[in-house]
Amino acid sequence: MRSLLVLGLLLLGSAAALLWLGERSLDRPLPLTAPALFKVAPGTSFARVAAELASRGLIAQPRAWVLYARWKGLAAAVKAGEYEIQPGTTPRELLTKMVNGQVVLHSFTIVDGWRTEDMLAALRRNPDVATTLAEKAPDLMDKLGSPGLDAEGQFLPETYRFTAGTTDLEVLRQAHAALSRELEAAWRDRDQDLPLQNSYELLIMASIVQKESGLPQELGVIAGLYLHRLSIGMRLQADPTIIYGLKDRYDGAIHTVDLRTDGPYNSYTRTGLPPTPIALAGAAVIRATAHPEKTDALYFVASPKDDGSHVFSATLEEQNAAVARYVAHQRQKAAAVR
Repeated sequence: MRSLLVLGLLLLGSAAALLWLGERSLDRPLPLTAPALFKVAPGTSFARVAAELASRGLIAQPRAWVLYARWKGLAAAVKAGEYEIQPGTTPRELLTKMVNGQVVLHSFTIVDGWRTEDMLAALRRNPDVATTLAEKAPDLMDKLGSPGLDAEGQFLPETYRFTAGTTDLEVLRQAHAALSRELEAAWRDRDQDLPLQNSYELLIMASIVQKESGLPQELGVIAGLYLHRLSIGMRLQADPTIIYGLKDRYDGAIHTVDLRTDGPYNSYTRTGLPPTPIALAGAAVIRATAHPEKTDALYFVASPKDDGSHVFSATLEEQNAAVARYVAHQRQKAAAVR
């Protein structure tokens, strides 16, 4: 009888020791010298998660970790996803992170002035995005719930964050929704005397302004200039629309034949706006177009300062003089290189 009692006490002592060691293991930092990534696949049991971490040498006592998670009712609450485990993290902290779903977020940046095809190509190259769309995605707007709408210009240049494995369509849904919010807000708050009929025309004009200058301080005046042309019935004569219409035929220069060949995007032969945006316009450009600077300028040309700025003119005579100064400057630069 006494031997059984001793044996029982020994077993209780051993169990207590194991519990104590297991408890201590929960607060012992994982053996990491650099951050590690670990993926929890959807539907994976917590016991399997623990086993995989143990096989990588990260969890020393996986059973104690599992028992603790079950005792706390947390084992079933672990979220699927990709986790970054920092050096110094303990098993207890890692469990909390997984229960809270603090997964790694990846990013995709849509660049101001891209065409939709540029954006789609970049999206396909992103290793963290699951590709579901065809290369040209002709039915893209149908899939986004806007059938019949041209996809050009329909995505807001911005950096979007998402979990690994998010589909390309979901990223684009975020970007399209962001564009819709930005555009409708700008249209509601626009200057009331704009010569535009609706928010889509605002987006078309903003896309032209986007392609004409990358200088924030010039956006308002360029928008004002083009809207001035539009209001008096003058042709926009915007080179970026010509380039857009040429597509793959653009060789880096606009030729006389290009200016004279009529087409829906030739703003030298047609009055008014082109039928669609020609680029993805950023929020700053959309806002500048909704609130343009009041200007009597009708013409502009690159500045001899070589800083990306422009010289604006109200008359053709002023414009011709500005062009002459720019050409002379370019010739001086070319001569200095020889």
